[in-house]
Amino acid sequence: MTDHVTDSADRIVVGVDGSPGSKTALKWAMNQARLTGAALEAITSWQDPVQYGTAYGWTTTAFEGDSFAVAMGKVLDETVAEVTAQVPRPVAVLTRVVEGHPAEALLRVAAGAQLLVVGSRGHGTFAGIVLGSVSQHCVQHAPCPVVVVP
Repeated sequence: MTDHVTDSADRIVVGVDGSPGSKTALKWAMNQARLTGAALEAITSWQDPVQYGTAYGWTTTAFEGDSFAVAMGKVLDETVAEVTAQVPRPVAVLTRVVEGHPAEALLRVAAGAQLLVVGSRGHGTFAGIVLGSVSQHCVQHAPCPVVVVP
């Protein structure tokens, strides 16, 4: 996993959480990066659910001893590897795990980017229920153009 951010506007940021929607968004973003020559950054985020209570069976040991950041990094790396294997002409993907709510993390990383790409549906969490749809929030508040891939 690479923790590198390109300051160039020639980059595409894509949100990845391991869901089918984020895999589709990643495939789309890979193709767009190949067509435009942009760098591609796949971003996932984490936040400690203890802040929101332990509803829905979440505990700090839910990831077999890994921290949330490490566990989400594994999900990100596995998802990128899976999608890369399915794309005929894949591009290099920089990966990054960011602490915070998914929408807020994506908006921070997308500052200065050419494009932000998200799936229309991801993995729902208790925090997502309280705070609303990540894709909708990104569309309404992004610092760059947004593509929502159905």
